[in-house]
Amino acid sequence: MKVEGILKDKGHEVQTVGPDTAVVLAVDRLSSMQIGALVVSGDGKRVEGVISERDVVRGLAHHGQRLLDLKVSEVMARHVPVCSPDDSIQEVMAQMTRTRNRHIPVVHDGQLYGLVSIGDLLKNRLEELELQTNVLRDSYISRH
Repeated sequence: MKVEGILKDKGHEVQTVGPDTAVVLAVDRLSSMQIGALVVSGDGKRVEGVISERDVVRGLAHHGQRLLDLKVSEVMARHVPVCSPDDSIQEVMAQMTRTRNRHIPVVHDGQLYGLVSIGDLLKNRLEELELQTNVLRDSYISRH
């Protein structure tokens, strides 16, 4: 299966935040929306980075309480991997493992197209395994 299949199920909506937004506001959005990351984009189309819960924790360790007054651009991950809707789930899982990123923006024709998380990929994989198990069980039962 490809990334596009996941986006068809979950949708293409991506929560973004501008690079000049105060970290305290980004943290509030992460918390209130119960999400793990926001794509940083000044125009909602171009990926400039990602700010995740992990970035906030690292920022607290480095800046202390002062973190909340900083801009998102000062603590976000700048060089984030991206994927295409045509990439396979296995490729993206391998990329997440290699780069230790749990959220990867999906880019199509140079513009933000969606976001996939490790949770999205695991859900898809578990559904595939359940389907395979059911097919094998049905095949076994029909032969006996």
